[in-house]
Amino acid sequence: MKARVTWDHDLTFSGATDSGYNTVMDGNGNAISPMESVLVAVGACSSIDVVDILKKGRHDVQACHCDLEAQRAETPPRVFTKIHAHYTVSGEGISDKALARAVQLSAEKYCSVMLMLAGNVTITTSYTLV
Repeated sequence: MKARVTWDHDLTFSGATDSGYNTVMDGNGNAISPMESVLVAVGACSSIDVVDILKKGRHDVQACHCDLEAQRAETPPRVFTKIHAHYTVSGEGISDKALARAVQLSAEKYCSVMLMLAGNVTITTSYTLV
């Protein structure tokens, strides 16, 4: 995996991945910040796992979203100290037990973004089955 980040102007940078995707990040609030992108990556990575695990269990997943809340250190470096991820999933035939297992497996075994932060950030999860 490779990427290139290029300074555009002020505190705005463009990122390009070797898979052909591009993004813009900004330190002045004119685009997603690098820390916001990490938080979104936590939600996206773990949600992919949750949906994939449920689908592999032959559950009919119809919707999934992940609400994230993070706390940061007061002084530089302003790293994340806590992240909470709450999943809301709906579908047919999904049991509470199946969703709990999918969330747990993602957080403890499969989500590379969460696992990369583990040990440095307190990460908690919860879920609602609709």
